[in-house]
Amino acid sequence: MKRDGHIHTPFCPHGTQDSLDSYIEKAIKSGFTDISFTEHAPLPSSFVDPTPEQDSGMRLEEMPPYIDAIQQAKDAYKNDIRIRLGLEIDYIRGYEKETQAFLDEYGPVLDDSILSVHFLESAGQFYCMDFSKEVFMELSRKMGSVEAVYSQYYDAVESSVLAELGAFKPKRIGHPTLVHKFQLAHGEQIDDSFRIKALFNRIKEAGMEIDMNGAGFSKPDCLEPYPPFPYIDYAKSLSIPLVFGSDAHSANGLHKHYEKFYT
Repeated sequence: MKRDGHIHTPFCPHGTQDSLDSYIEKAIKSGFTDISFTEHAPLPSSFVDPTPEQDSGMRLEEMPPYIDAIQQAKDAYKNDIRIRLGLEIDYIRGYEKETQAFLDEYGPVLDDSILSVHFLESAGQFYCMDFSKEVFMELSRKMGSVEAVYSQYYDAVESSVLAELGAFKPKRIGHPTLVHKFQLAHGEQIDDSFRIKALFNRIKEAGMEIDMNGAGFSKPDCLEPYPPFPYIDYAKSLSIPLVFGSDAHSANGLHKHYEKFYT
């Protein structure tokens, strides 16, 4: 089975307008048998998106047409490929109750979902940690060091693993080393091996999966997957399920770097 479990769609406000058909037909042509559309879910209504365009997730009113579009695609291509209706849910510390309420409402129609950390807080202000290297470095200055950002990131991801989010909590942790995205920009050698291994043990204990995300290869200040290969091997040693995700935001990016994981 060839599976890509992390794909965005034209419903992504910071992505492309490439059609669902273009993604699906490329997946079929590439020999994939199982794909998950995992669009960025709407953020909690009381949370203020700190990105300039406030476009980190779909608007709540887009959920019904998104669900309808994926359901129609599932039916249209049912004889050619398995299509899963999913979401990428943001875990934001302090907003667990709103996140659970959203999942309680929409979880019953989902086939798949991912739980990711993008937002970190410093002095009462949230930052989209992976938005740009400039934002990452500003956050590092606010927190006192790059290492402090790494530490808070892993704290947040561990909290996401342990969080009570109800019966429809996502089973897969998205890009678990996303904090590496700007590692070549800040140039510091941060030894986070203990934190990654501790996190993976938490994931194992919780019976969750890991998003084996190839997008980091395409980021000029990262050039490695999330997580890096030594930690993929560590996850395998713990028998944690790993699901490849291209994290594609365009049809062109679909399945990119898959061959680096399966050669």
